[in-house]
Amino acid sequence: MSNYQLQLELLSDTALGRGDGVAGLVNTEVQHDAYGCPYLGGRTLKGLLREECVNLLYLLDKMKKVGPWEAAAMRLFGEPGSAFEGSAALHVSDATLPDDLHAAIIHEIDKTKLLTRAQVLDSFTTIRYQTAVDAVTEAPKRESLRAIRVVLRNTVLMAQIYLKKAAEKEEQEQDLALLMACTKALRLAGTGRNRGVGEIRAQLSDEQGKPLSPDVFAYFATQLMEVQR
Repeated sequence: MSNYQLQLELLSDTALGRGDGVAGLVNTEVQHDAYGCPYLGGRTLKGLLREECVNLLYLLDKMKKVGPWEAAAMRLFGEPGSAFEGSAALHVSDATLPDDLHAAIIHEIDKTKLLTRAQVLDSFTTIRYQTAVDAVTEAPKRESLRAIRVVLRNTVLMAQIYLKKAAEKEEQEQDLALLMACTKALRLAGTGRNRGVGEIRAQLSDEQGKPLSPDVFAYFATQLMEVQR
């Protein structure tokens, strides 16, 4: 098992919605822990990576350069309805605030009592309002006002990536290269990613936090050229 770190930098306010709201305050609340710290669930993050993988495979298929990448995708994300033998090699943790910052927040809340959960949540988020507009009158529709909490831009979230080693070295290199490509392609997240919020920058690093060598991503491009030939 190889360990990596995935850093997500929010380039715009991002609606990391949890699917419900708070009566009288917001219609859509962000995911946050018991200390008010926002996070992105691991299953959601893995789903975003898988979505980018599907897009890449579609493009490669149109270019007739799929080659070994479909098999690599099956190894990374698993086969639907598969048994243990076909389970995914990729495991993704929740994307949370950096450990040192999270630990400091917990200390201030539990030990010094200088912070409250509500203050922490308010410091990392804001509430946006939106309404539907009548196509004919161009006036706001009645009772369509919605309040959505978003995580502020420039917030950094960190997730742990666990990648099970493939049986062959070449397959292992393909898996990592495809994961790197999916990470590079990841640009949007959150429930409002198609409505002006949710732009992110993703970066894959090794266990010590050092960004992976460009050679890893170059392997993906090199193999594409080999398939083309």
